[in-house]
Amino acid sequence: TNSGLRSNSRYQQLENMTQHVLLVVEDNQNDVELMLAVLEDSYLAKKVVIARDGAEALDYLFRREKFATRDEGTPKVVLLDMKMPKVGGLEVLKQIRADERLRWLPVVMLTSSRVEGDIMESYELGANAYVVKPVDFQEYVETIKEIGKFWTVRNEKPPGRSSN
Repeated sequence: TNSGLRSNSRYQQLENMTQHVLLVVEDNQNDVELMLAVLEDSYLAKKVVIARDGAEALDYLFRREKFATRDEGTPKVVLLDMKMPKVGGLEVLKQIRADERLRWLPVVMLTSSRVEGDIMESYELGANAYVVKPVDFQEYVETIKEIGKFWTVRNEKPPGRSSN
């Protein structure tokens, strides 16, 4: 029957959604915990990798240091905070865009900064989106869900570009 096809199709879509790896680069523990809860409850990723600063994010992406033996592949999307210790978000973005293997990787700047210069520089360096973290709890939850759903389900990556 048609309903069987629809449910199988829905199952396949859900199965595909959960195969994704997301990289969250965030130094604020409260934001990390909230993002993890929202992403896990929404079944938008098989795995959410947390990097606490820009240096750790770069180590993950370039498979260095403690990430040297991680599985190959790139995340489906990077949610990148701007202001972080060690290496800031803009420098992480520069290094992603400078690398042939990573330059197509979607990067969403997810930050509290509304400074026009930060927004302009992010886009000039190749950010795919710039989202200011909402202060309101429910709005924050909805924003994370929308970002996750868009980049893991709706967005089509360029042909021939691998990601998890």
